[in-house]
Amino acid sequence: MFGRVAVVFFLVLSGFSLAISPTRHGWRSEGVAPFLRRRAWRILPPYWAALAMSLAISWFVVPASHYGPPTGASILVYGLVAQDMFTAPTPNGAFWSIGVETELYLLFPLLLFVRRRFSAAVLAACVTLPVIAHGLMAAGASPVEGDNWLTPHLAPVFVAGMLGAGIVAASDRVQRLPWGWFAVLAALPVLALGFIQGSVWTVNHYFWIDLALAPAMTMLLAAVATGRPAILVRLLTARPVRSLGGFSYSLYLIHLPIVMAVIRRAAPHFVSPGLPTFWFTLILALPVSVLGAWLFSRIFEMPFKRNRSWKTMIRGPRNGIR
Repeated sequence: MFGRVAVVFFLVLSGFSLAISPTRHGWRSEGVAPFLRRRAWRILPPYWAALAMSLAISWFVVPASHYGPPTGASILVYGLVAQDMFTAPTPNGAFWSIGVETELYLLFPLLLFVRRRFSAAVLAACVTLPVIAHGLMAAGASPVEGDNWLTPHLAPVFVAGMLGAGIVAASDRVQRLPWGWFAVLAALPVLALGFIQGSVWTVNHYFWIDLALAPAMTMLLAAVATGRPAILVRLLTARPVRSLGGFSYSLYLIHLPIVMAVIRRAAPHFVSPGLPTFWFTLILALPVSVLGAWLFSRIFEMPFKRNRSWKTMIRGPRNGIR
C-alpha cells in the first residue's frame, strides 16, 4: 500500500523538479529533442542493467509474479519500456512505474506548451476532468485497475507537481504562505478516510486516493521549496539523506528482486511464515538492498549522472571522475 503512495509522490516530485527551470523561463524548455535525450540518458542505462539483473533472478532464483518466469515477450516489452501499453510476465514488479514515468516524460513538452499557451487552470482541467469522468462512470464509481494503461490515471498527479513548481517564480507574498500547514490540512481527510476504512479498502480505491493525495503532496513540495518547515529542510539536506537520495533510483530498480529472493528462498529455511518472515526480511533485505543499490549505482547510474555523453564518459579521468 505504502509503495503505491511512494510512487505517486515520486511522480508529483518528478513533475515539480522538471518544471522548475521552465517556470523561471516563461514555461519554456530547452527544446523537445534535448529534453528527451537527457531523460533517456539518465533513466535508461540503469533501467536496462536492472532489467538484465531482474531477468536473471526471475529465471534462476525466484519468479517476480504468479504469472511465472519472464518470456521472450517480457524482454521485448520491458526492453522497450512499453509495459504500460502491453502485457507480459514481469521480471520485476517495480518496473510498472518506469513505463508510466517514460510516457509522462514523452508528454511533458506538450503539457508545457498547454501551460504556456493557455493557463494552469486549463492544463489541470484538460488532464484531470477526463480522469474524474472516467472514474465516476465506472461500476460503483470505483474503476478496476489492471497492470497497464495507468498513465492517463496518473497524469494528473504529475501535472499537479508541474503546476506546483510555479512557487519558485511566485511573488514573495505567495511564497510566504504556510504551505506546510496547507499540506497537512489537505492530507488529513484522505489519511483519516484510509485509516477508518482500512488497508483493503484503500488498495481497492487507489484510483481516488492517488488523486486526493496529489494536492497535499504538491503543497508539501512548495513548502520545502520555500524553506519551510526548517526542521524538515534540515533533515532532507542532512548528509545521510542526501547520500541515500543520490542512489535512490538504483535502490528502486533493484530492491524488489532482492526482497522476493529473501522471502521465498532464504526465509523458509530459517523462520516460520508470518511475522517472523517479515522481521527476517526486514533485517536481511534492507541492508542488502541498500548496499547492493549503492554498488549498482556506482557502475550503472553515477557515470550517466556525471557525464552527458559517451565521449565525456570515455574521457572520464580528464573530467574529474574518480
